[in-house]
Amino acid sequence: MPLAFDDLLHRARALPRGGRRAILGIAGSPGAGKSTLAERLVRELNGAGDPWVAHVPMDGFHLADAELERLGLRDRKGAPDTFDAAGYAALLRRLREEPGDVVYAPGFERVLEQPVTGAIPVPPTARLVVTEGNYLLLATGHWPRVRPLLDEAWFCELPERERVRRLVARHERFGKTHEEAVAWVARSDEHNAELVAATRGRADLVVPVGAISAGSGPRP
Repeated sequence: MPLAFDDLLHRARALPRGGRRAILGIAGSPGAGKSTLAERLVRELNGAGDPWVAHVPMDGFHLADAELERLGLRDRKGAPDTFDAAGYAALLRRLREEPGDVVYAPGFERVLEQPVTGAIPVPPTARLVVTEGNYLLLATGHWPRVRPLLDEAWFCELPERERVRRLVARHERFGKTHEEAVAWVARSDEHNAELVAATRGRADLVVPVGAISAGSGPRP
């Protein structure tokens, strides 16, 4: 049978074992639906009770524009080397090894397109952390430090035409003209998407787009 969202809920709910906090990583190319899946998982798993699932996006580890300018990388923003990959891995390690403390993670302000320090508190009550981003499964630079820290890694997959359409629409929503959005996607996002697509085989589960919206909620 096709994978449904209820199946994903069941699988995520089973990850914390023996009182230990678990980390679920969701990877995929730009525009593939990673954030949508992560946000829905967290919302439905937490339900109306006490929150026990936290969402920590990789995007908080974007280097600030001032640093990208200094490094000469401003026009490549979003590429693997424009993130603090070592810092991201260090945060995941803290989340695994310091479950008794509140751990603060950086967020990302989409309108400003800048990271925001200490924006996401992960409380000791969080038994599952859902983290998502393009490069969780990448095997270059400091990125290989990430995969061993994930209890499971899922890969979001979306037909290319629809993924590109959504990506252009997202850039337009946050201030680019249609022409600027199309040019940025063609020059930057699609090169990054090729790198990410090559990491698909390192995931434990491939999630098709239909599974993100299919299903009515948690199983009993």
